[in-house]
Amino acid sequence: MAMAAGSAGSGRRRRRARRGGAINEINMTPFIDVMLVLLIIFMVAAPMMSVGVPLDLPQTKAAPLNMDSKPVTLSIRSTGQVFLAEAELKDEAIVGKLAEAAKQGFDERIFVRGDKKVDYGRVAQIMSIVTAAGYKRVALVTEPDQR
Repeated sequence: MAMAAGSAGSGRRRRRARRGGAINEINMTPFIDVMLVLLIIFMVAAPMMSVGVPLDLPQTKAAPLNMDSKPVTLSIRSTGQVFLAEAELKDEAIVGKLAEAAKQGFDERIFVRGDKKVDYGRVAQIMSIVTAAGYKRVALVTEPDQR
């Protein structure tokens, strides 16, 4: 009988240990917090990574465009050098490189970013090369006016 009483007591201990034991559920709150912080960081950092050639763009009162995809951008430095993304191009190579970069063909919008100190004639020359190649949607990029 003593043995039966002892085994019954140990059975109760096991049940209590199961109730107070390890929890097999995952707490999702820290995971969601980390994901939201990463989302905010990427939303802030993404506009800074769009174009790699540093330029001093002119400021205007024009409203910014809403863009869903990464645009094809030609950048013109104050020295007259032309860049497609971060690769420097000669005038003869502009049309060929645009054809490779433009996924929608001649319907692709081409953005021209010109430093505010670049000669206006140089900007017009690059735009004429692009439009003569058949691209009809050529736009100039400026910064919003800070006033």
